[in-house]
Amino acid sequence: MPPTPSATPSPPSRKVALVSLRGDREFRKVRAHGQVIRTRFFQLRVTDYRPRYGEVWQPRAIIGIVVPKKTLRRAVDRNRARRRMHEALRTLPGLPPCRAILSPAALVLDAPFAELQAALGRALGSFDPKAKTKQTKPASQAGRRSEPGRPAAPAQDQP
Repeated sequence: MPPTPSATPSPPSRKVALVSLRGDREFRKVRAHGQVIRTRFFQLRVTDYRPRYGEVWQPRAIIGIVVPKKTLRRAVDRNRARRRMHEALRTLPGLPPCRAILSPAALVLDAPFAELQAALGRALGSFDPKAKTKQTKPASQAGRRSEPGRPAAPAQDQP
């Protein structure tokens, strides 16, 4: 006997596709304009989703996972951390449309999977696309540089 549909239909869950962030240009844009969210498991730099020029509007999560050698020396560990984070993102319900760079810490290898998912969910849920991300320098200090370890010299007015 075929199963009968329930009397109350379940609301359609809006599933957002997970795509990898590709190309230096996309990474630079996220680094320049992204909001940084840090947890003990990872650092997440997020910007809101905007389609490229000429691209159709398809809200999706475009996330690049970057594991530097400074964090994990062995390639096996870097790949394992990357796979764990990708699977946690893939199985996370309610992924918001965004562009992001995810840099996992060494703790990712030993952390319980449910804890990783919870941390990712909290971090992506706390992202506010309307928040101001970068402080701009005043015009008087925009082109001035100082030596490392020394404060910038005060501006001198010429007559």
